[in-house]
Amino acid sequence: MSDEQQAAGSPERNPQPADQPRAKADRAKPDRARADRGRADRAKDDRAQDNRAGDERARARDNRPRAEEGRADSDRDSGGSDAAEKEKEEQSEQDREEREKEEREKEERERERERVTGRFKEHTRDPLAEEQGDDGPTDLAAASRARHSTRMLFDTGRDLNSFDRSFIQSAHIGDIHLRLDSRPSAAGMRSGPVPEDELRGLRRVHVEPQGYVRLRSALVARRLLVLGAAPGTGRTSTALSLLDEVTSGAGAEPGAGPRVSRVDPDGGVRGLAGLLSGDGAEDRRGTGYLLELALTRPGSLPPDAMDLDGLAAALDGCGAFAVIVVTLGSAANPLLTGRYGMICPPAPTQELLTTRLREKLEERREELAERRDGLAERREGLADHTAAAPDGAPAAGPDMDDLLAAAEELAQRAEVRDAVGLKDLRPAEAGLQASLLAGHLLGDLSYDELLSGCRSLAAGQAQEWFAGVDRALAALPAAAADGGAGRSGTAALFHPVAFRIALAVLGGTPHSTVAAAAHLLTWELSVQSDPDTTPARPLFCDDPESDLALSRAELTDGRVEVAGAEVDARLIWYRGSALPAAVLAEIWDRHFPVRAPLVRWLRLLSDDPRPHVWMRAAVAAGELSVRDFDHSYAELIRPLAEAATPRRRIFAATTMDQAAGHASHREAVRKLVDDWSRFGTKSLRWTAAMALGYGNAAATTDDALDALARIGVRDDGDQLAAASFNVVRLLALPDVAKVLRRMADWTHHQREAYQDLGLVTTVRMALTGVDEVPAAEPGSPLGDRGDWPLPLALAATRPELVLPMADLLWTALNTPRSKDVAMDALEALMRTAVRKDGTEWTRPGLAALLPALAAEEHDRRRLDWLLRRMMNDPENPLPDAQARSLWWLAVPSPDRTGEEERHG
Repeated sequence: MSDEQQAAGSPERNPQPADQPRAKADRAKPDRARADRGRADRAKDDRAQDNRAGDERARARDNRPRAEEGRADSDRDSGGSDAAEKEKEEQSEQDREEREKEEREKEERERERERVTGRFKEHTRDPLAEEQGDDGPTDLAAASRARHSTRMLFDTGRDLNSFDRSFIQSAHIGDIHLRLDSRPSAAGMRSGPVPEDELRGLRRVHVEPQGYVRLRSALVARRLLVLGAAPGTGRTSTALSLLDEVTSGAGAEPGAGPRVSRVDPDGGVRGLAGLLSGDGAEDRRGTGYLLELALTRPGSLPPDAMDLDGLAAALDGCGAFAVIVVTLGSAANPLLTGRYGMICPPAPTQELLTTRLREKLEERREELAERRDGLAERREGLADHTAAAPDGAPAAGPDMDDLLAAAEELAQRAEVRDAVGLKDLRPAEAGLQASLLAGHLLGDLSYDELLSGCRSLAAGQAQEWFAGVDRALAALPAAAADGGAGRSGTAALFHPVAFRIALAVLGGTPHSTVAAAAHLLTWELSVQSDPDTTPARPLFCDDPESDLALSRAELTDGRVEVAGAEVDARLIWYRGSALPAAVLAEIWDRHFPVRAPLVRWLRLLSDDPRPHVWMRAAVAAGELSVRDFDHSYAELIRPLAEAATPRRRIFAATTMDQAAGHASHREAVRKLVDDWSRFGTKSLRWTAAMALGYGNAAATTDDALDALARIGVRDDGDQLAAASFNVVRLLALPDVAKVLRRMADWTHHQREAYQDLGLVTTVRMALTGVDEVPAAEPGSPLGDRGDWPLPLALAATRPELVLPMADLLWTALNTPRSKDVAMDALEALMRTAVRKDGTEWTRPGLAALLPALAAEEHDRRRLDWLLRRMMNDPENPLPDAQARSLWWLAVPSPDRTGEEERHG
């Protein structure tokens, strides 16, 4: 069947509704018609069947290309699905790569944030942190406190920090002989009788020390007394007074011979015993003998117990008496601890001075009578007298008692006492001061001459201590060349000297500290004196009591810092504020060969980890620099300023600051520091920054801030930590507002290096304690809050500084690279509100600062978040009550919600 037939058969199989009426008419005809119609229907059915078969064959023919077409379409659909899947996989891969890239970028941003935070944290570390460890506390606060206490030992308010020998060295003013050169005027008497006139004068002026009666009783009972004391304490006068008393009633016949005689020390105890046992013993009955033994000379040996017993027997045999005077020390200990030994205490100072004053005034009684009219007029000006009086001085009335009272009142003036600078006066010193006071009252001395003469007392003592110490060593090398022992006693000879120097530098530290430093210096002195011999010193011959007596020192109960904690200790000081400066001046000015070992010793002390050691040594080095800055700069300051360790560089900076405290050296130090800040090496710039932080190394605060900014921004902020640290140290100066304004200018600067300087300085300010700031002097409102954070102490004492500090902290908290470190610093500030025992600590400072920091809603949300973080801290959770209290401090009552009022 053709395609046309197939197309024509379709209507028959699907007749239209219009053919239905026609079918009904056909059913109404007769049967024949029905039969025809039946045949026709059968034929029709056959045709329809043929048509259906043809349609199936046609459909089969049509379906073949359609199947092929379907297979092609199926193949096309299958290929499109694979492409879509591949595209989907590629898209997924791209998404994954993008996510990974975002993760990497996020991690990189986090690492960068951590690096920035770490850099800021690194810049806020203390300069000593690299030596003491990342997490360990540094000792700069302890060093600052040591500096305060040490500077009190040296008067830096004037350049004449000790007696100026160029003013008066040796002069006669009236009958006053001022000899400030302690060299002996002539060789001392070696042997011979003591004149009766001298004994009578001694009876008139001698002041009995405490325990004098015990000394006399011991001499009468044993006939022999070994008397130990430090030189210059009146031990010889006491010995002569004892002999004068015991021999005056011993039965000696008048005119038979001298009652008291001095004995040549070269003969020693055995020589005196032989003399008493020889011929003429009866002529020596009732006689007293004074023997002074020099046991400190190298090679000298003390007499043993048998020698002393033999001498006592000889004395008893002829009814005589003897007093052996020895100097306290390890060599004399066996004598003083034996049956004949006793310590001679010093005479009371006030009684000594009164006696000497009366003596001097009585010597000029006739002159007083001639000046009767002038004395009363001078007396009237005593109460209003000041140091500005150029000539003349007040005096008492004509009566001796009134004049003596006026002299004693003058001696008690604070200015005169400071000039003397000694707690206890020895007999010779009391005599000199009495002469000075009497001369001023009688018009022979001006007030300035009086003060200068009083300063000579400490200078004279220092010169006596060090003059000719090693003179006895001059003859020893010849003995060594002949096979002798050589200079084996060098260390023992130098130890007392080294102890006095160590005490001048380290006064106020434990006795063990001074003793250990003295042994180091003894080694340096011994090596300098005899470089070919290894110094040797006995290990068990130290005598702390002798050290105190020989050095005019005292022990006091105190406390010393050890690793940030205070512990009880026995501290050692000179008995006189003038002695440390006098000792250093004597050593540096008059004994040039000692400078080399002293410089080496100071360098050793600069490496000591204890702040109360190296800081005191630095201050003392500054005082030495004032006396010869050229030598100190070349040998001490410049080498330490370029050292590799921070502690040595801080030592050099402290030395320069101490020198800058004197007007004579201030400009030189400022010029030096300015040059270092501009043109110096990295180490010199670091040292210059530390010197600027003390406040004396620049003419003005602006100059100091300019120099610190130069140092901080140079070389990509390589010295940012040192610069920011010392900017914070300037915040204790009176013009602290100027420092805060400069910090604000830096934070708004166009250059990032200046911004970093301002931000780091702000964070460091929040982390710094008051006791770390050198300008916070004890006794000031700021210094009395030594354990407070610096911004809280400033907020409590200087309310006008609250807003500038709050603005700086707000900037640091809202700057991405500093906000994390600033947040930690704010947390540290808030944790100081109360102490661990619950008592109030820095709450007043927080009450002033926190409201200014939480003025806006955003700031309050940040504070709320921080308080919650502190409360949830697993290691140190903040109690709810403290968090609530801090919130109420920050948010004023009108700004609180009802919920906050009820629950915080």
